[in-house]
Order: sequence, then structure tokens, then C-alpha cells
Amino acid sequence: MLELHDAEIAYHKMEVIHQVSLGIEEGELVSVIGANGAGKTTLIKAMMGIVRLKKGTLVFKGEDITRLPAWRRAGLGIGYVPEGRRIFGELSVDENLRMGCYSVKDRAKARRGIDRAYETFPRLAERKRQLAKTMSGGEQQLLAIARALALEPSLLLVDEASMGLMPIAVNQVFSILESLHQQGITILVVEQNANKVLKIAGRGYLIETGRILIQGSSAELRDNDLVRKAYLGE
Repeated sequence: MLELHDAEIAYHKMEVIHQVSLGIEEGELVSVIGANGAGKTTLIKAMMGIVRLKKGTLVFKGEDITRLPAWRRAGLGIGYVPEGRRIFGELSVDENLRMGCYSVKDRAKARRGIDRAYETFPRLAERKRQLAKTMSGGEQQLLAIARALALEPSLLLVDEASMGLMPIAVNQVFSILESLHQQGITILVVEQNANKVLKIAGRGYLIETGRILIQGSSAELRDNDLVRKAYLGE
């Protein structure tokens, strides 16, 4: 479904991603793990089109989208849940979901997407008129995921889903991602909490200092000495 080939990314002439290649098959749940500053967020932003590739190509469903802007990628079916949630705090839950469908010209389609988001997250349906900033961190993360789902994406990119959340909310968020995957949505998660994400992902990549060091099934990553010592605390 998504193929990244020999990607290089630089900030102010400083290269931060070095010849990274990875792929996601339709129906997979794939993780990219690594420490803070390893390049995970830069990588996922490049897939969404928020950060430009210095070199390399990105192919989605057989189409080269390397030069497409983020809004065009969203229109092709790529959903994005950003690091830190980035919801609109001064807007209500319903207004946040409608903002997620802002680029959809077919209003009936947009309404279907929003209705599906409410079906997936009944708690949000109960709080349609509540200002997003007044909700808990876990509820805000649900809203960020729901906003991405409102576009009915075939691929969901999730950046640091557990960041800043209480343990009970972390468990809930990962349970929801696992459920969405079981419903047929292809998901890529970049995540510092390797212990949690490797329990739901089928396979994954380890990135350090902008390079992919290890790739394989989640079981293989969990059994790797480097992963166990540096990321699983074993």
C-alpha cells in the first residue's frame, strides 16, 4: 500500500533521515519504534507531506506521491494523527470532526464519515458540544483519531499515540488502534512506547539516528537483545 524508497530528509542542510526504506502492505499494522529524537516524527511527517524529501520516493497504491501536498494525500485516503494530538481546543468536538472533513466537497460523504466516527467513539457522541480543550488527554487523543477517521482513510498514520497520557488512557488508545486494524484499516504507528506497540503490531522497524537498524516481525524485535535492553527494559 505504501512504499518509501531511499528517503533522505534534511533540516537546514543537516541530514536527519539517511536512506530509509520501508513498506506497508494492505491490512497490516506496522510500528516504527525508537528513542526520542531518532527521526520517527520526521519520517511520518514526510509520509503525510508535511516535511519534504530531499531524496527518495514515496508510492501509495502504485502512485508516486512524492511531490503531492498533504491535502492531496489526505484526499487519496491517508489519515494522520499528529504528535501531541493538535486538536482545535476552542472548537467543540463536532466542529473538530467537521474540520477533519473540510476538504470533502461531497457533504453527504463528510456526514457519513463523521457519523462513523461517532459510532466508533460513543463517548465523543455524548460530548458533541463540549469544547475540546476541556476534555482529558485521553479523550483528546480519541478525538484526534476520530478526526482522522472522519475522512474514511484506507491508511492511518499515527504519531506517538501514547505521549502524555495516563496508563489507563494509553491502554485504551492501543486497544482502539487494534480494533480499527481488525476492522480493515491499514495502520502505521511511530511510537516510543515499544512495549505497548509491539503487542499490537504484526511487524516493525527500529530507527536510531535517522537510520533503520532492525526490521522484522514484532516477535523478532521483542527477542532482539538491543530492543530488549534499550526499549523494553529487560
